[in-house]
Amino acid sequence: MKKTACRFRLLFLVPGMVLLLWCRVADAGEGSVLDRINEANEPFDNSSIQSALPLPVKTVLARELYQGGTFRVLARKDSISRFRCSVCHTEARVTVRDGVLFTHGNVVLNHGRERDSLSCSDCHNEKERDFLVGKKGVKVDFDHSYQLCGKCHFRQKSDWLGGAHGKRVVYWAGERIINNCTTCHNPHSPRFKKRMPATYSLPLDE
Repeated sequence: MKKTACRFRLLFLVPGMVLLLWCRVADAGEGSVLDRINEANEPFDNSSIQSALPLPVKTVLARELYQGGTFRVLARKDSISRFRCSVCHTEARVTVRDGVLFTHGNVVLNHGRERDSLSCSDCHNEKERDFLVGKKGVKVDFDHSYQLCGKCHFRQKSDWLGGAHGKRVVYWAGERIINNCTTCHNPHSPRFKKRMPATYSLPLDE
């Protein structure tokens, strides 16, 4: 009999508590609950959302447009250990024996195919060493090396601009920040080495 009475009390007590809580929530702000729900369902503007976490690397505003808007790319110069090039490439005569081997011996140039393989001067500005060289001798900043890459790899650049090539660095909302071409590709040997697909299988003892 006592159990039945307790269940009967709970049957009325729980809905009453829910109703009381709902009333307090409704009175907490201005306007009705429905008004606030409707306000929350306003069109979402992702450009007003900022990145939740600051990036640990430097970015630059791209000199291209993405679907009519601006975006940012990862900077390049901060990751080049011997930039500025003009510190060494001056008008002074080089007297060190094997200077090229000593300074750039780690560079393996494998860009292009056989007769169409590139040389240093195809991409590097011979007069102003702190810049790359684009079409018709136009100077290209190292941070905007995608402009130089797109001179030959125009299809990949079109995909890169649209988001089909490369990778977005930050979350889906907020300012669009993407990898530079040289973030993933070694500019001197850009082709990725072939490798077998990685597979996963459970250990035999499980």
